[in-house]
Amino acid sequence: MIPNILSIAGSDPSGGAGIQADIKAISANGGYAMAAITALTVQNTQGVSGATLMEPAFVAAQIAAVFDDIRVDAVKIGMLGSSAITEAVAKVLSGRGVPIVLDPVMVAKGGDRLLEADAVAALRELMLPLASVITPNLPEAADLLDAPEATSQAAMEAEAKALLDLGCGAVVLKGGHLAGSQSPDLFLSTNRCEWLEAPRVSTKNTHGTGCTLSSALATHLGLTGDAFAAAVAAKDYTLDAIRGADGLRVGHGHGPTDHFFAQRS
Repeated sequence: MIPNILSIAGSDPSGGAGIQADIKAISANGGYAMAAITALTVQNTQGVSGATLMEPAFVAAQIAAVFDDIRVDAVKIGMLGSSAITEAVAKVLSGRGVPIVLDPVMVAKGGDRLLEADAVAALRELMLPLASVITPNLPEAADLLDAPEATSQAAMEAEAKALLDLGCGAVVLKGGHLAGSQSPDLFLSTNRCEWLEAPRVSTKNTHGTGCTLSSALATHLGLTGDAFAAAVAAKDYTLDAIRGADGLRVGHGHGPTDHFFAQRS
């Protein structure tokens, strides 16, 4: 069965992150991609220079229209932008019984804020309890917990446990911000704790890696229903997409990963 995966996120006109990256990653991992857009951004590989948020009711209507007509096997949530959009998305998804992967997009790679500061509480209180898996990086985890950013694997374990206590089904805490030659991610659920290790790839072209990982994870979760297996498959796919990134020539800043590396090999 080809899983139908709905991405709820913002648009990146440069194609490396957001809805565009989600559609590529879902497709490359064997899913049928659908999209509900939360925001239009002005950005490229060098940063974000503007954003216009959609009306919350319009975002909810996009999501409801998909569910009214199409079997949805998993949902990936990225940029929400505001507390009003977060509340609207939480309301329309509540009770659907569909696996949800939440990538708590708060700050772009260049430092531009993509979630209003007062919306963090809404994300924490409304979206985390709905999520089957959340995929924060270390700065996002610190923001959600109002805590210092983890600088060690021991600190990552403590923060992952604190996030799990907020009500999500499982946590994939991404350790790419740690120093060192490895890029360790931690998978934690109520009955499993596993480190997903990988060597750090030397490239500046990592724009959209969080979107890519979470979308791949949602696709495999829709296929198998197994959060850990989905996390492993998503990590492997994202690593290969990063390895292929330097084969692309896109922009002058942080370029995108190569979502379709397999088709080029």
